Amino acid sequence: MSPNPPLLQADACYLALKARDARFDGRFFTGVTSTGIYCRPVCRVRTPKRENCLFFGHAAQAESAGFRPCLRCRPELAPNSVIWSIQDASAILSHQAVRLLDEPEAWRGESPSVEALARRLGVSDRHLRRIFEAQFGVSPVQYLQTRRLLTAKQLLADTDLPITQVALISGFASVRRFNAAFSEHYGLNPTQLRRQHTAAGTDALAIRLAWRPPYDAQAMVGFFAARCIRGVEHVDGQRLARTLAIDHGGRLHKGWIDARFDVDRHQLLLRVGESLREVLPLVIHRVRAAFDLDADPEAINGVLHESFPSGDGLRVPGAFSGYELALRAVLGQQITVAAARTLAQRLVDRFGEPIETPQPGLSHLFPQPSVLAHADGDALGQLGIVRQRQAAIVAIARAVDEGRLQLHGGADVAATISALTQLPGIGEWTAQYIAMRALRWPDAFPAADVALHKALGVAGTAQPAKAAQTASQAWKPWRSYAVIRAWAGTTSPVNHNAPGGTS
Repeated sequence: MSPNPPLLQADACYLALKARDARFDGRFFTGVTSTGIYCRPVCRVRTPKRENCLFFGHAAQAESAGFRPCLRCRPELAPNSVIWSIQDASAILSHQAVRLLDEPEAWRGESPSVEALARRLGVSDRHLRRIFEAQFGVSPVQYLQTRRLLTAKQLLADTDLPITQVALISGFASVRRFNAAFSEHYGLNPTQLRRQHTAAGTDALAIRLAWRPPYDAQAMVGFFAARCIRGVEHVDGQRLARTLAIDHGGRLHKGWIDARFDVDRHQLLLRVGESLREVLPLVIHRVRAAFDLDADPEAINGVLHESFPSGDGLRVPGAFSGYELALRAVLGQQITVAAARTLAQRLVDRFGEPIETPQPGLSHLFPQPSVLAHADGDALGQLGIVRQRQAAIVAIARAVDEGRLQLHGGADVAATISALTQLPGIGEWTAQYIAMRALRWPDAFPAADVALHKALGVAGTAQPAKAAQTASQAWKPWRSYAVIRAWAGTTSPVNHNAPGGTS
């Protein structure tokens, strides 16, 4: 693999490195030939000489070239690089492959492999390896190995989990293989790495998750606060705590999380209850998705800034559970946020499972699919839920409980939207909203949304949904972000080009 891939402009990368510009965190890594170490652009060590720097688009490329991760800036903390292609077929396929490799819930306990990945994508192993290496400069196996090693490195540094457990939950088949791979790639064994962080006084209870600025943390917390369900969630200032249940390998893990924004350092500090530690990589992945920590503001703002000039820091709030989000979307059909929150609260009070936590205000889990799949219509009706939404709630719960419906970032977007709209009580608006938040699709667009029509100035037209859809074409492939900005009222009247908005 050649360093400095064509998409990376080496001189521009070096300028970002010198400025320690957090906007480029995770978008490239710097391999320093004089030390054999690779770093994030935000690393606080002395800036290396230009002639000693090689630039890589992915951590896997740097490790494939023989570089070890920096122990100070910790490349495993960098936001993931989420790239969406709408042009070249090979690029689309390779990015779909990366999306599946980065989505642990897509495998449902199965160990990812090139063969299994190729089957899911409907191509041969050889074709997948060829296009993957052409696109990223490394093989799928190398990419997956780097992802596992960096996950393990973060768990070793930020938790006190036993090394054996770290190896297994990071995806390694045995501790022996883990120790061998770790020592080969990083030049020290897992025990030595943990000793270094312990000696440095690292907080072993807080997991740090980085993002690229700008990031409007207040808006993100405000979004969740407006929809907060008592007992399940608690929002206090820049902090959000909630209960969480994760089904992994046929076992349901129940516990709590506590996330606090450290805006000055562009980090989220995550604390996790003991009962969720066995599924920490899944928890971390869900938290990153829920707070949209992997978004690339530069790419998004390049498309949306002209139409939404004051919304550059807004992100698309995701979901801690795609299933939960889908039910809350159904409850929110054609009513206000406050009314939807009231219905969700009644649902939790009636069907939620009590749980003991040390966190004030957290006492219940959101009702599980297996419970609502068999919920009686009369019981739901007593909560004020109308018959059409009763049918939708039960249908979604059954589909998820039976494994027929996957609601996470690795799911096939088109197929999932189609499956959703075939369920009773699920229309295009609900399916698009679920795609936006649960499937993490950046180009979802609920064209029938009344609030969106008002924000875009097309509410008075003969066909507002069609007018909104037409206006949205200029915002591809980031229409989910455009929706969030429109709802937040960041549209510029001067730059407003939606049909019917000014004419």
